[in-house]
Amino acid sequence: MDLTVILKTLGKSLRAIRIWFLVLKLLIVLWWDSRNWSYPGGWTDSKQKARQNIRARWLTTELLRLGSAFIKLGQLLSARPDVLPANWVKELARLQDRVPPFSFNDAEVVLRNELGARCEEITDIEPTALGAASLAQVHRAKLKNGRQIVLKIQRPGLESLFRLDLEVMQQVAAVMQRNPNWSRGRDFVGMAKECQKVLLKELDFRIEAQYAARFRQQFLDEPNIQIPGVIWELSTRRILTLDYLPGIKVNDIEGLKRQGINPSAVAEIGASSYLQQLVRYGFFHADPHPGNLAVSKNGSLIYYDFGMMGLISERLRRRLGSMIRAAAIKDTVGLIKEFQAAGLIESGIDLGPIRRLVRVMLKEALTPPFNPNILEKLSGDLYDLVYERPFRLPVELIFVMRALTTFEGVGRCLDPSFNLMAIAKPYLLPLMNSNPSNPNELINELGRQFGEIGSKAVALPKRLDESLERLEQGDLQIQIRMGESDRQLRQIVNAQLATGQSVLLGCLGITAALLGASDKPLLGLLPLAPALPISLGWIKLQLKISKERRIGQIPTKNNN
Repeated sequence: MDLTVILKTLGKSLRAIRIWFLVLKLLIVLWWDSRNWSYPGGWTDSKQKARQNIRARWLTTELLRLGSAFIKLGQLLSARPDVLPANWVKELARLQDRVPPFSFNDAEVVLRNELGARCEEITDIEPTALGAASLAQVHRAKLKNGRQIVLKIQRPGLESLFRLDLEVMQQVAAVMQRNPNWSRGRDFVGMAKECQKVLLKELDFRIEAQYAARFRQQFLDEPNIQIPGVIWELSTRRILTLDYLPGIKVNDIEGLKRQGINPSAVAEIGASSYLQQLVRYGFFHADPHPGNLAVSKNGSLIYYDFGMMGLISERLRRRLGSMIRAAAIKDTVGLIKEFQAAGLIESGIDLGPIRRLVRVMLKEALTPPFNPNILEKLSGDLYDLVYERPFRLPVELIFVMRALTTFEGVGRCLDPSFNLMAIAKPYLLPLMNSNPSNPNELINELGRQFGEIGSKAVALPKRLDESLERLEQGDLQIQIRMGESDRQLRQIVNAQLATGQSVLLGCLGITAALLGASDKPLLGLLPLAPALPISLGWIKLQLKISKERRIGQIPTKNNN
């Protein structure tokens, strides 16, 4: 066998081992942190959050070391608060894939291979990259006709590495799915396939070119918003060529002031553009961190990097109108019903924690004076609710929440008094007051509702008669759902069982020690036989207690 092939195979094997080792370490860490006895001096909420912050930074560092595919995986995991704790999600959402650039010679090779003779149209390419990320790096250049451009050039050999990493991810997902304790309520195989689909799509810069063109089309009539145009004839699967739009970094406050630009005005322009993206178009920039935003000399806001874009489906946009109307009148029950209709809440679950959180969210988000970082706080509360509970958010809504939270931070950097909730009202009013799109839909909706009322009214006497007959015969059963009390009773029972098992294990341990110290030390092995199944039962009970504790972890101080 050729030495090159052997080395290549060995390299793949070593990388797979490295990935599996990280996964194993992550699972051990998650298990350890879920044990109350692992916290010195006892578990407290503040200790758990402090430890989770440390773990999240560790995971972010490890993903950066593993490279491109895992940096992107971390960004995707930041949209899955049902998989990782809230603190981990927030840290991963700040993951910026800034890595050292590759050599200019390699960049020229990619250009020649992708563009061929069309390379002659490009002159004055700057050897120093403007920026480098996990997938590509950007070089400034000029065309023969004088047009200023930037070239986004994909890293050499990236696709083969991506496919190897994605293959290992599929294997990890399959193993985790087989474990009922890990996979309960989750589809890891489905998640892995979705990640593979998304990540391979990001390798095709032609898709990003389409995103950039569509995003630019939305703001053609907005003089305060600039999006670079795509040079299609110089864009391929691995090369993206855009107009060069220089600007001042959006978080360079002193630079903006020196140019005579009011930072508060920039924040308002950005908020207005974001609300238009969400409400009017349903197609939005999903990663508006300061590295992807700049301000031109005339005060216009410039958007860069269109690899991560979000799309709100038309069906969900129509449902959002009903949700906003329910939220506007602080109708907690109505809003939860809308969540159920949208499939965000599974049927047959305890709605107590969800109802409490929604009530607090409506109170804090819609009652002036508005907290300047209300979105960050609400997203944290929401992530705490979603983790290991049957409350599921569509990925598109999580991207919306994350994008708004990120932009809220940018807005506060520009203007400490910036508040997105106060600016949002004019954009949400049309959704709150929206009617069906045509009179026929309104008539059909009214007809459907009257039909439901009529059928229930007709069936009411029959149902009453049947119920009275069952009551006379003694067959009527009444079921009462205790909700929170039922859950607390289970916790008490589980705690008593755990205490009993702990005492029994202690007695068996003492017995084994005494017998081991006798004249016949082998007798000390006898108590260990029943200790093994009892120990396994105790471990399972601890997992159950931990799960029950997490289900009721919404702070009671929010119940006012």
